[in-house]
Amino acid sequence: QCIVWDWDSNGKHDFIGEFTSTFKEMRGAMEGKQVQWECINPKYKAKKKNYKNSGIVILNQCKASLLSPKLRPLMDADTVLLSLKQPLSLLQIHKMHSFLDYIMGGCQIQFTVAIDFTASNGDPRNSCSLHYIHPYQPNEYLKALVAVGEICQDYDSDKMFPAFGFGARIPPEYTVSHDFAINFNEDNPECAGIQGVVEAYQSCLPKLQLYGPTNIAPIIQKVAKSASEETNTKEASQYFILLILTDGVITDMADTREAIVHASHLPMSVIIVGVGNADFSDMQMLDGDDGILRSPKGEPVLRDIVQFVPFRNFKHASPAALAKSVLAEVPNQVVDYYNGKGIKPKCSSEVYESSRTLAP
Repeated sequence: QCIVWDWDSNGKHDFIGEFTSTFKEMRGAMEGKQVQWECINPKYKAKKKNYKNSGIVILNQCKASLLSPKLRPLMDADTVLLSLKQPLSLLQIHKMHSFLDYIMGGCQIQFTVAIDFTASNGDPRNSCSLHYIHPYQPNEYLKALVAVGEICQDYDSDKMFPAFGFGARIPPEYTVSHDFAINFNEDNPECAGIQGVVEAYQSCLPKLQLYGPTNIAPIIQKVAKSASEETNTKEASQYFILLILTDGVITDMADTREAIVHASHLPMSVIIVGVGNADFSDMQMLDGDDGILRSPKGEPVLRDIVQFVPFRNFKHASPAALAKSVLAEVPNQVVDYYNGKGIKPKCSSEVYESSRTLAP
């Protein structure tokens, strides 16, 4: 099957149509034949009575080198992308690597958590607070953290997760911070596994003064700094996922848009889970599903890296349902980044040699 798109520099390519063919059929162009197909858009075909096609795709030439025996197994076994023009002057075959290819090649998911400790959450000692620690059941912050974290930790070999808070006054001076380590160890903010993050969260709550405002740009910039350092390796070694748990409308929207546009050039994705019943319409804008997110200066994101999910939509669903929705776009985001940079997965032998080097 061949799918034809109208390429746009902003990454939002327009679907034109599709057609099916075989390599044998395409090979007819080598014999001087003009091979062509009708490009069909199924939606238009179903809705418009007089619809014929969205254009004709013509193959004028096929390179003989593509018929090498070495390439025949590739055609049978792997996913290929046919780079099409109208009319076609060349048939190109590109190997499209999958998310699993990168994970099997040793790419690690670096999972970071950021938790909203602003005053709008309510006093943690009050049972109405979103941060209230109930003796028998987890609050919404913990439910979202565990549901998403337990999936991500399977793709992280050391299972050590940096965990930060924002919007609170922190000891000992009780100044407001928007990127403090919830274990209060700024030199090593990592927690051992998701359970370690849960314990650090529960331990820090009584020591904080919930305050504000709700600024998330600083924590995005902090993770982006680590992701930026990873780009120097020119390898598919580490991809960063930032999970932000927040209860309300953010107050640094301009800075946040700027930070996300910058992060869209890096091996990084941002997941935002809205906790509580606030108006999250601004968060939907950051998601980019309804249009291209731009910085205050008008620069568009290179790729869509933000996924927003309101927790209230999954209050009565299983943790697996929440995790599936939250992480649905991540595999494609990983593949889009590395394919866009022309970075291939490491082969298994390279991963083996690397693990031997790092072994004690």
